[in-house]
Amino acid sequence: MIKYYDVPVLSKLLVIFLFCFPTRSSEINSPSGYTDQYAFDKTITRSVLENYLSRAITMQDLLLGQGDFDDNIRMLKHIGAKYIGRSVCQWGDEADLMKNFAKEKNLAFQVHQMDPWIVLEACIFEIVTTQINQVAVPGWAFTELGLRIEKRNFRYDSIIYADGQMQDHWQKGSSVPDISRSETKLLFYFLARSYIDLGIEGIHFGQVELMNKNDPNLDHYAQLLSLIRSYALVHARRHMILCNAHVPGGGFVRGGHLLMDFHAFPLRIMEVRDSPQEAVLQLGFSDGLYNRSKGGYTYSGWYCDHLPYLVEFDNYGVSKHPGEQNPKPLSRGFDWIWGYDEISWFAHQSKSYRENWLRYAINWIKKIDPNAFLEMPGSRMVSSPLDHKKWYYANSPSAKIPDGSGDEDAIGSLWRLTIPK
Repeated sequence: MIKYYDVPVLSKLLVIFLFCFPTRSSEINSPSGYTDQYAFDKTITRSVLENYLSRAITMQDLLLGQGDFDDNIRMLKHIGAKYIGRSVCQWGDEADLMKNFAKEKNLAFQVHQMDPWIVLEACIFEIVTTQINQVAVPGWAFTELGLRIEKRNFRYDSIIYADGQMQDHWQKGSSVPDISRSETKLLFYFLARSYIDLGIEGIHFGQVELMNKNDPNLDHYAQLLSLIRSYALVHARRHMILCNAHVPGGGFVRGGHLLMDFHAFPLRIMEVRDSPQEAVLQLGFSDGLYNRSKGGYTYSGWYCDHLPYLVEFDNYGVSKHPGEQNPKPLSRGFDWIWGYDEISWFAHQSKSYRENWLRYAINWIKKIDPNAFLEMPGSRMVSSPLDHKKWYYANSPSAKIPDGSGDEDAIGSLWRLTIPK
């Protein structure tokens, strides 16, 4: 029988735990001056959380060695990055999970040797493929979910929606999981616990609203997150896992309590018609999250009217007219920007335009919604049929990164204009 956990009761127990046991964040050795700005243990204050969000950068598959790992950590140190988004970006390909875990643990250790205050983020996305049938379920996952221990592999058919909705949503044999199913929670708990054991301190849960069609009251998500946080409370580097997700509806709130520690969403960039390659941010365009992030009580115990959130450069492919204006004005959430997704459009611009646009975006976001923070582009897949590039790197170009865009100095300079609280 599955065990359900009452979130308010857990919050009270957490307060007792915090009172009785001293913090151990001081065990992390670091350069002087970081303790007040980036220290957390078991819970996180709003100011420390926002310090991390103000130094967030996407480094897709950093821990799988995408690009040149040594140059990547050099860049992260140089610019002062502190929250490394999508450092594990496992989209399907579950047959490689166990092999990837070993590599990710080694590289995570190296990142934390460079800067122990960095938070590395892994992703548990809105996808499962038939490859999951090749992965064994560990006994501890059954035990934690209150299920009878079996010697077997995960079951794809028991993770996807039983009624067939969103089956083969991504491609044949690649579907959206249903969070209300025990097998899905078994898989997600296995992934989250494995990532925590690697040294991961942040998890992005992807498009959670696609997975909760049978969880209208958020009971299943609350149960899963409670189990993950209980494990993190004992085993995580700083006894906490920072949870976030894409929330077009504004966020998951259950009984006045926010399920996520912060929110995340794409920038939602709008092309400027008849002004080739230009693009802007506009309040109310598409389903942008600006001024819509829901509030409530956080896991850490503080209340907010609007939960802080990251906005990032999204990637979703390329249109049939790359480099060209949309045939007509669009308003969907996945609008093309001059024929590209957000990061591919950005990567196609000149170096000076990219620097100016990042400065513009930071200032616009700060003015429109002080709860929002720009997640800088550091390393991300692009779709670029015109010049055949498949990846954007912010690194300064070198023999190691010949395709580096040279944006790292601009990012570091923009960050140095604001001092963490």
